[in-house]
Amino acid sequence: MGITSAIVLFAVVWSMVFFVVLPLRMTTQGEAGEVVPGTPSSAPADPQLHRKAKITTIWAFLIWAVIAGVILSGAITVRDLDWFDRMATPALSAD
Repeated sequence: MGITSAIVLFAVVWSMVFFVVLPLRMTTQGEAGEVVPGTPSSAPADPQLHRKAKITTIWAFLIWAVIAGVILSGAITVRDLDWFDRMATPALSAD
């Protein structure tokens, strides 16, 4: 895996983890009782994006390290995941 692949993999993992972490411990403006005019009551009262970005970075790094380790070790390769190609091509017979 090259450096570009590692960076792209980390960016994908980070964004997926961020979308999981984003709604955790969210308090809406409706629940807080202070709805800002022009916003829906379901808008976050205090999104805490800096804290959630830190949590996301920690978890994303751990998940990325496991995935990168599996890729670099060769335990799972692209050929292992290419089951569509194995199903589409007939098996070669030893005639």
